[in-house]
Amino acid sequence: MAQHEKGSVSEETFDDFLAEQGLLQACENHAIKEIIADQIAAAMKESGLTKAAMAERMHTSRRQLDRLFDPTVQSVTLDTLRRAASAVGRTLRVELV
Repeated sequence: MAQHEKGSVSEETFDDFLAEQGLLQACENHAIKEIIADQIAAAMKESGLTKAAMAERMHTSRRQLDRLFDPTVQSVTLDTLRRAASAVGRTLRVELV
């Protein structure tokens, strides 16, 4: 990282900083998972679904469902997200931009 004189403004972005630290990918993954989990939670609320009912619709346990909503759990698969979306009448869409 380049040194800047006092009062100068760095043109480095926060993404640049995270990339330099080797953290950008993990932060992006965390954010994406959190956004999807929030959307699923909102759809559950809109549908009046409890976590127990949601777990039953997904054919899983309440404990496994809690993992979906825990942003620190990185092992949630696309299949799990797809089943959760389907359980609330939605479709999971993943696209390259």
